[in-house]
Amino acid sequence: MTEAARLRNQPTRLLSMAAMHADRRVTEALATADARKWHYAVLATLDEFGPVSQAELSDRTHIYRSDIVAVLNELTERGMVERAPDPADKRRNVITMTERGRTQLTKLDALLADVQNKVLAPLSQAEREQLTKLLTALLS
Repeated sequence: MTEAARLRNQPTRLLSMAAMHADRRVTEALATADARKWHYAVLATLDEFGPVSQAELSDRTHIYRSDIVAVLNELTERGMVERAPDPADKRRNVITMTERGRTQLTKLDALLADVQNKVLAPLSQAEREQLTKLLTALLS
């Protein structure tokens, strides 16, 4: 069945459909490792920036402060992160990734690389780089 040209040629619609497809594939892949997108966001952020406060982690990952606590509870229960009082301000917690968290992050990186290769398979490497630049421009 062919859809209307108006629908086929509407960039925002195409972007939305592509995002939904990619999101579904990412969610399914992460589930095979008993993980969620927010777990990956937290671990990747801690890997790049080192120990940070919960508030800073929320800001850097774009996870609402009301939701970051639940994500950190899950990761703490799994031994992937540790919370400790901030020596500079005892009212705040500093979050640190553990070795188990690093191992999980490596596993998730591989899963996501595979998903990206599958989702972006129709594109050449140059087109993938161009798409990344264009999406970054849209989000800035």
